[in-house]
Amino acid sequence: MSRHRFVVAISLWFLVALGVIVPLVWLINNRDWGVALMLLVPFIVYGLMRLGRLLEAWANTAHRSSASDSTLR
Repeated sequence: MSRHRFVVAISLWFLVALGVIVPLVWLINNRDWGVALMLLVPFIVYGLMRLGRLLEAWANTAHRSSASDSTLR
């Protein structure tokens, strides 16, 4: 089950990152005012890093609980 959570966490993060980064890059590249969006890039990267850490913690909670269950047997 913990491997399933890791796959879900990585897939979810990848989809969110792709859904945020691709439109942002397109806007920066194709619009005159898109250059101003570069000011948002550090905050977006920070948000993606936080999301990754939250998903990692979520995936690891299943791993810890399954490891503690196996030691009880």
